[in-house]
Amino acid sequence: MTTTPPKTAPATDVAESGIEVSRFPVLRDRGGNVRGYVQYLSFDIPLAFRLLFARYDLAVAEAPPTTGMVVWVVSALRRKPFAYYAADVWTDGVISMGAPRLVVRLMRAIESAVLRRAASVLSISDEVTDRLVELGARRERVTTVGNGVDTAMFAPDGPAKDDGAPYLVYTGTMSEWQGAELFAKAMPAVLERHPDARLRYFGQGASEPAIRAEAARVGDDRIVLGGVVPPAEAAEWIRGAAAALVSIVPGIGYDFARPTKTYAAAACGAPVIFAGTGSGAALVRDHDLGEAVDFTTAAAADAMARAIDAFRSGGTDDGRAARAAWVQANASLDAVGTSAADAVLASIR
Repeated sequence: MTTTPPKTAPATDVAESGIEVSRFPVLRDRGGNVRGYVQYLSFDIPLAFRLLFARYDLAVAEAPPTTGMVVWVVSALRRKPFAYYAADVWTDGVISMGAPRLVVRLMRAIESAVLRRAASVLSISDEVTDRLVELGARRERVTTVGNGVDTAMFAPDGPAKDDGAPYLVYTGTMSEWQGAELFAKAMPAVLERHPDARLRYFGQGASEPAIRAEAARVGDDRIVLGGVVPPAEAAEWIRGAAAALVSIVPGIGYDFARPTKTYAAAACGAPVIFAGTGSGAALVRDHDLGEAVDFTTAAAADAMARAIDAFRSGGTDDGRAARAAWVQANASLDAVGTSAADAVLASIR
C-alpha cells in the first residue's frame, strides 16, 4: 500500500509475480516530495481505512513513525502482528532540523510506542540498532539487515554515459542532513585544475535551491541538475562518472547513516567520495569503496580533483570489480531482502 507517484516521476514497472500494489493519492510539495505533517497525514488517515478492510497476516510498516502508529493501531484492533522497518531514526531527525520541543516530544513518544509494540524491527546498521533500543525497542526483536541495492541493475557491466569530459555525479535525495550543496560549492576549486569537468545531480530535495544558486554563480553548465531519473538511467551516469558523491552533515544526529547511494555507486564500480564522519565514512574507508574526507569545501574539492586525475589516467579501473564484488556479497538486495524476510516471518511463527 503506497502512494500515487507524482506526474514528474519516471514510470516504474511493478508487474512482479505475486505482488499487488495498491496506490492512493497524497499531498506533495512543489518538488513532488511528501514532506511535513499535513502531507504525512494525507497518507496516514486513508491508510487506516485501507488497512481495516485489507486481507493480511502481517503488516510491514515503513517510516515515518506516524505511519507505523497507524499500522500498529489497526493491527492491534484486528489482532494481527506488524513489523517496522527503521531505515532512519526520526526523533533524531526532527531534533537535527531544530523542530520545536513539543514536536520532538511527540515524535519521540510515537516512535517509541511503535518500536515497543512491533513484533519485529528491521534496522540498517549497528548504530541505528543501538539507538532504537534506547528509544524502547526490545533488542531481541531488532534485526540489523543493512541496506541493499538491486545489483542486477546497479552493476559494473552495462551502458555508461559519455559527457565528453570527466564528470562527477550525485544521485538521490538532497535533504538538509545530507548537505549535497557542499560539492557544488567545491566546484570552482575543481575547475581550476580541470576546466572541462562537470558536476551532475540527479534527484530532488531541500538543497536544490542552494545548488541552483551555486550553479548560477559557476555558470557555463558546469553544474547541472537533471531531476529525477529512472534507476537504470542513474546507473548509466554512475558507470561513466569519475566518482560518485555522497555526504552527511556531521554533528546533527545523522552520523550513523549509511546512504543507499553509497552502495549503488560501488555496485556500479564507481569510486565513492564520502564527505562527513561516522558510520558512512567508516563504510567507505574500511571496505576500499573510495575516499572519505572531512565535510569541508576544501577537502571535497581536493578529493573530486584527485578522482578526475585518476579517471584521466585510467586508474579507476583497478578497483571497480572489487567494489562491485563487495556490494554483491554484502549489500545486494537479494542478501538483505532474505535477511529481512527471515526476521519478519520469524515473528509470526
